Amino acid sequence: MTKITATQAASVFPTYSPEDVRKALLNHDEIALIDVREEDPFAQEHPLWAANFPLSKLEIEAWARIPRRDTLIVVYGEYAGTDLAPRAAAVLRELGYTRVHLLEGGLRAWIDGGGEVFRDVNVPSKSFGEVVEARRHTPSLAAEEVQALIDTKADVVIVDARRFDEYQTMSIPTATSVPGAELVLRVRELAPDPNTRVIVNCAGRTRSIIGTQSLVNAGIPNPVAALRNGTIGWTLAGQQLDHGASRRAPAAVSDANRDSACRGAREIADRAGVRRIALAQIETLQQPGRTVYRFDVRTPEEFADSHLPGFVNAPGGQLVQETDHSAPVRGARIVLADDDDVRASMTGSWLAQMGWDVWVVEPATAAERSETGAVSAPVPASAPVSTVTAAELAKWIDAGDGSTAVLDFTTSANYVKRHIPGAYFVIRAQLADALPRIPQPRRYVLTCGSSLLARFAAADLQRLTDAEVLVLEGGTQAWIAAGLPLESGETRLASERTDRYRRPYEGTDNPREAMQGYLDWEFGLIAQLERDGTHGFRVA
Repeated sequence: MTKITATQAASVFPTYSPEDVRKALLNHDEIALIDVREEDPFAQEHPLWAANFPLSKLEIEAWARIPRRDTLIVVYGEYAGTDLAPRAAAVLRELGYTRVHLLEGGLRAWIDGGGEVFRDVNVPSKSFGEVVEARRHTPSLAAEEVQALIDTKADVVIVDARRFDEYQTMSIPTATSVPGAELVLRVRELAPDPNTRVIVNCAGRTRSIIGTQSLVNAGIPNPVAALRNGTIGWTLAGQQLDHGASRRAPAAVSDANRDSACRGAREIADRAGVRRIALAQIETLQQPGRTVYRFDVRTPEEFADSHLPGFVNAPGGQLVQETDHSAPVRGARIVLADDDDVRASMTGSWLAQMGWDVWVVEPATAAERSETGAVSAPVPASAPVSTVTAAELAKWIDAGDGSTAVLDFTTSANYVKRHIPGAYFVIRAQLADALPRIPQPRRYVLTCGSSLLARFAAADLQRLTDAEVLVLEGGTQAWIAAGLPLESGETRLASERTDRYRRPYEGTDNPREAMQGYLDWEFGLIAQLERDGTHGFRVA
């Protein structure tokens, strides 16, 4: 990771003022405002349209998330008395980006100039959900009302609009997993009787609001309501959640239900301003100065089975929920594809209302979906580095002479779950601060899940030490595959666990105060949007 001082950066990289950033957002110009701190400090305060690009993983994420090399990029990232932005700007320059700027005065100048800052993650989507509920009066039921319906065995279907793994962690009793973009397509299979009440839930508010309003907008005849405040509201009401549930919506959809879903989805997409384009014409959107994101919004399984060339998978419900991650270039064009003309239309209708320029690919043939499997993100080559096998590393560790130190650059959550015995957790961007906390060895062995990030970290470490630096071949996954011993827990944290923000709506052991505080924060988002003024939302 290139070292560059703030003084050098001032002469190498131009600056962009907070006023200019705001002007670009209001003009709908393309701009990527990126915060290069780790996720936790980012989540404490950031501008509405800032996207989190941790400096630690910048080489791994940049090309996929900011595909056009001449995108206007504005960087900031002050943390613990250190300005990370100059280092990040230098990395971006090395990656080929030609319009890299530093935010003039950094985040402090944004705040001092009256700029609004927001807490949490995926804030554009969450605040948009609050706007939708306020303007469309999305129907909802309290946790106690839903519990009563379950207890009396009422004619009700509960659908969970989150990812399947989130649903499995905790769910409302009797609920079925139907991720957001699948709702309009599949709900009629679960509730064929138009008198059956449908209740949509998520962990908090956003996905249940958007899911419920999707069903209303698409014209489903059933009475529909959101579970007010999701699993948080359920828990605060003192009611029990299920764990490990596995109910899914039927994979097959009847022709009649598909046709009904298609009519409703196209109507709301047209009303929202979504445009249609033939597959052969997509290249015409790739004009100079325009970024085009191409997303297949079906499930990961369907995408792996077959998809259009040049598209990446972003299931529609999560795309609406995490737009700032998937499309960090505000003002870019977004092209969506599916194979049913429902999921792309519904996803597009929401993105268009969030202010994006959205296009849906007209139905393509199965033959045109000629690619299979997952799509790997483009990543630059790392500098050459010596490697060691898992078996060799095990021998060095077993020697117990302190000559080898293992540094693990995986996420802290993965490290806590399992890691090589004696390994130290290190955040790459904080490597220089972490080294004094580690007994100095004769050699360092670097690892992460696959060794990809470790290879980039190796070059950083070589500039900081005269000790031998090696990378574990195949990373910790190779160690596990070899059946070698593992540790768990926060055994050796050379860096604080700032790489992930603890979401109050995840897991099952959050304090009640944190859950209520999160709801109170969501309720206040509309007022923050009004003060900020850059959101560009319009509810069709």
